[in-house]
Amino acid sequence: MDENLEAGKPPYTSGIYPDMYRTKLWTMRQYAGFSTAKQTNERFRLLLEQGQTGLSVAFDLPTQLGLDSDNERSLGEVGKVGVPIDSISDMRVLFDGIDLSTVSTSMTINAPATTLLALYVAVADEQGVDRKNLRGTVQNDILKEYIARGLYIYPPEASMRLTSDLMNWSTKNAPSWNTISVSGYHMREAGCTAVEEVALTVLNGIEYVKNAIDSGMSVDDFAPRISFFFACQNNILEEVSKFRAARKIWYELITSRFEPKNPKSAMLRFHTQTAGATLTAQQPFNNIVRVSYQALSAVLGGTQSLHTNSYDEAIGLPTDEAVTIALRTQQILASETGVANHVDPLAGSYVVEEMTSNIVKKSFELIEKIESHGGALSGVRSGIQQRMIHESAWKHLNSIEEGSMKVIGVNVNQQEEDSIEGQILDSRLAENQVLSLKKFRSERNNEHVKQSLDRLGKACQSDDNLMDFIIDAVKSNCTVGEINQVLSDSFGTWVSPSGV
Repeated sequence: MDENLEAGKPPYTSGIYPDMYRTKLWTMRQYAGFSTAKQTNERFRLLLEQGQTGLSVAFDLPTQLGLDSDNERSLGEVGKVGVPIDSISDMRVLFDGIDLSTVSTSMTINAPATTLLALYVAVADEQGVDRKNLRGTVQNDILKEYIARGLYIYPPEASMRLTSDLMNWSTKNAPSWNTISVSGYHMREAGCTAVEEVALTVLNGIEYVKNAIDSGMSVDDFAPRISFFFACQNNILEEVSKFRAARKIWYELITSRFEPKNPKSAMLRFHTQTAGATLTAQQPFNNIVRVSYQALSAVLGGTQSLHTNSYDEAIGLPTDEAVTIALRTQQILASETGVANHVDPLAGSYVVEEMTSNIVKKSFELIEKIESHGGALSGVRSGIQQRMIHESAWKHLNSIEEGSMKVIGVNVNQQEEDSIEGQILDSRLAENQVLSLKKFRSERNNEHVKQSLDRLGKACQSDDNLMDFIIDAVKSNCTVGEINQVLSDSFGTWVSPSGV
């Protein structure tokens, strides 16, 4: 079989580029965010020096919920699972000494995605970087937050408006920026199966396409900049088949429903992260092996970008040593194993081809089932996807507890062992972040802040695209919390059904 026969050609089952990694390797990213912007900047520089080719920002929970660090709801969470970003001052420190025209930056941010992209754009403007040269991704996927992750703020209609505003603005101002990363990762981490991950993710993607078209865009305006984000678990052949199936399904749905003229509109490009849910606190060095196999699956499946988890992430934030090993895992995979020399190397395998076909078939059945209830957004409102994930997670947990699914070091091959220490956070850093925010507020022109927030509030009541108003606000030294409070006052909040 000629391995170039299908790669780069519809329906892209074997890959979206004819030569895949022979011409260009996948982007190697490591997700990072610590108690301060300064610490995170130091980690970014370390990774770039060691050969990483893209940055991936982890924000703390208050930032992901559009809260300032001194908000009473932020207490105890500042800097715990990522970096706190309260203002343009923090964003300047985060990317200090890093030329934003030369790096690709992925930001895992959803509900306040417009605000964080605005901060990134504002810093790029200060560096003198042409917005057209900005490269990277903002996750901007609110549907999966309602379904599986819970970090949402506004009701679905308002959230979808913000999503489309960002997509529309980027198409005109930052055409190389990936405006949305439709994420199956968090649904898979919450417990769904491989088939459910494909079907639910593609369904969410279709919902975003319809919403963007309803807002006045044509499919070719934005679809080439849609990217996807999948998990990669331990079943190597199933995961490879899942990625191949996802490309085929996306192509068929986009082509049949929206008739794009640009071939790139129907190409499913995706980032992969190895599965945090599979990492164990017991015998944590085993996680290096798990991550290696998962990374291999992602590459065999044709990923465009890859994050490899660190072995100590079940214990705490990763140490420098663990992050280095995770990055070296990708570099060894690229340079020493030979898998990058072949396009879709498992194509033609009876097992992989049959698995791919089965995932395509079952995914389409699931898509049709949810669409019969009104589609992704309608399903979110009634809890259909949430309930589906709960049921799959329950079955998975029972299989581990009953022993039918073996997890080395957890329910088989157990042993007494010395514990290892993960990254230890200094609680004073959170206190310093709050003090820094107070100082920032005391030194700014509060009249400019008020005027900018007033303009944003009025824009929320119109049909205007909100991105330029938010960029103006961050440049006027408004904080993340202040901007998102204006949005909350205008749009309200919402509680998603749990599905239980």
